[in-house]
Amino acid sequence: MPGGRENIRDFIRREPASILIEVAGAAGSTPRDTDAWMLVSERAIFATIGGGQLEHMAIDQARRALRLGAPAEAMNVPLGPEIGQCCGGRVTLAFTALDPDVARELIQRSDREMAARPHVYVFGAGHVGDALALALSLAPLRVVLVDTREDELGASTAPHIETCLTAMPEAVVRDAPAGSSFVILTHDHALDFLIVAEALRRPDAAYVGMIGSRTKKATFRNWLLREVGDPELFANLVCPIGGTAVRDKRPAVIATLAAAEIITAALTWTSGRNQPSTVSPAGSSSSSFPINR
Repeated sequence: MPGGRENIRDFIRREPASILIEVAGAAGSTPRDTDAWMLVSERAIFATIGGGQLEHMAIDQARRALRLGAPAEAMNVPLGPEIGQCCGGRVTLAFTALDPDVARELIQRSDREMAARPHVYVFGAGHVGDALALALSLAPLRVVLVDTREDELGASTAPHIETCLTAMPEAVVRDAPAGSSFVILTHDHALDFLIVAEALRRPDAAYVGMIGSRTKKATFRNWLLREVGDPELFANLVCPIGGTAVRDKRPAVIATLAAAEIITAALTWTSGRNQPSTVSPAGSSSSSFPINR
């Protein structure tokens, strides 16, 4: 289901007659919290408030209002057997007809959410790197695929992924924002070591991982001690990426396993730092939402 900066504008342009549904209140166990929203037109939807029967009811309510040309009333729904959901919580939904002001505020909110996404730099656009970028692109992250080889970047099949062609990938590490994750799997072990050493010098990195075997890890440790001289840095390296529980070397499997640990590290770092959110919960005076008129 779409939900990114690349198509929020397209959806509003295609479906100007839409209704914004927001989770205005969430108590107990609920599918989503008060940062969730979706747009509903008579023929399409954008984003999600959690799915299930609750979402189906909300879509029906919004489309009924669109057909009648009347405002949609707010919903206060207990998530119990009555609607076939057993979460046990309660959700309040607010409905707002899309107009130019609402559309502008919604686009701005979506842009802020996108800008706040943690960065993940994947160094190496080979088979595993390409598959990893694709797996990570499904998460709320800003993924950048980095390589020194123009042909490899051009052959990437991961859609909507930023690419960076550079002769000095270690400079990309230095310039990355705090809380970035670095995943190193280039075509050259010496280049891997150079990038990893630079990433390990970043105390504000959320994750530093390198593809490799026990032998490669041991070789890198010796190189790091000889060239950098700080054994404590080595403890912050994840190698091999994706863990060792599943011994499967197919690129798609490695990428899927690694994506789970990278996403966990990136989002945990963000929440653990208690960084100020760019989007306040619905009902907060510091947010433009809810935008019920």
